[in-house]
Amino acid sequence: MNFSITQILAIAGAAGSLASVGYYALCLWSAANFLRRKAGGSARATLAWPPASVLKPLKGLDPGMYENFRSHCLQDYAEYEIVFGVSDRNDPAAAAVRQLQKEFPQRPIRLLVCEENLGVNTKVSALAQMLRQARHEYIVVNDSDIRVDPGYLKTVIAPLVRDSSQVPGSDDSPAPQNVYADGKQKVGLVTCLYRGVAGPTLGSRLEAVGISTDFAAGVLAARQLEGGVHFGLGSTLAFRRADLLAAGGFEAFVDYLADDYQLGNRLSQGGSHGVLSEAIVETRLPPYRFAEFLAHQLRWARTVRDSRPAGYAGLILTFGLPWALLTLMCSRGAPWAWWLLAIVVAARVAVALVIGRAVLDDRQVMPLLPLLPLRDLVALVVWARALFGNTVVWRGEKFHLRAGKLTRL
Repeated sequence: MNFSITQILAIAGAAGSLASVGYYALCLWSAANFLRRKAGGSARATLAWPPASVLKPLKGLDPGMYENFRSHCLQDYAEYEIVFGVSDRNDPAAAAVRQLQKEFPQRPIRLLVCEENLGVNTKVSALAQMLRQARHEYIVVNDSDIRVDPGYLKTVIAPLVRDSSQVPGSDDSPAPQNVYADGKQKVGLVTCLYRGVAGPTLGSRLEAVGISTDFAAGVLAARQLEGGVHFGLGSTLAFRRADLLAAGGFEAFVDYLADDYQLGNRLSQGGSHGVLSEAIVETRLPPYRFAEFLAHQLRWARTVRDSRPAGYAGLILTFGLPWALLTLMCSRGAPWAWWLLAIVVAARVAVALVIGRAVLDDRQVMPLLPLLPLRDLVALVVWARALFGNTVVWRGEKFHLRAGKLTRL
């Protein structure tokens, strides 16, 4: 039997569409499991809360930066410090930290100038220097654009101290082993999902809808398939100092682009496992011009491709709407292709609503739903473009990316 090119494409499109529906079903199942655990709550009342150090590396200004900083000063947590770090003493973000110190004189807030150049990734270079000055064993790192609620610190630190045969009450407590006395594997890293608050531009809105309906769904699906989290997200990285030092410290990945992924992966290789926290944090997205949005997406895509090549290749089976539209065109509008498109759209919208609203509590998802077809088509183009080339633009600078490491161009 001979098939024409259009028939072959229609069959390929139908197969891709069905694979995407299967992926959407996995995302919904993963979300249901996450919500079930979240509804169960965390037994935190009996925990002995250890003092903690919050590290925030800074470079330049972010939308809503001062309110982001303030949210970290309003934590329902007995003892913690906030350590900010800049690589340039003239960085404009330093002024916001000084204002914060004046508003919260009772809170231990320090600003460090991290002028030592340890590697190409200036953020990780600064973190290595900040860690030396941090006072406590329990460390929380998050990006400068992250805003949190008052219960954030307790929520992200709880998995690190729960169910341990050694529940630390001070920085002098010895580091627990990788397997507890009851046989449970130690939690070495806690990370969390986030939602993006869009600015007024199309690029910013496409970024926000992508985070809530695509990126978060992928994280939940990976957690379900891999039986845990073997990577970190820059929205939150909570860990013990001893575990990080055992994995080589920040110095071990000062030349890597995906420092959050590297941290989670190295801790996982060390025998502990990662946890996706119930906490959901928030980021204010810049008013990206469309070209800026595409450049950011391309950097992100090449980062994922370089960190998880097999997973990145598999993403081709997740672009349901493009596959269904290809099927519809190549089948010349056959009734079965319309039904397939309807099923794909229903599954895609279900993922958007369950992940965006139920998991992330993102109130922008509903008004941004009409952008889903454009977002998915752009995502496919970016995915294909990221397969070729190794140049990324980060904070206005160009780098060559190879085997996860950066070289400044």
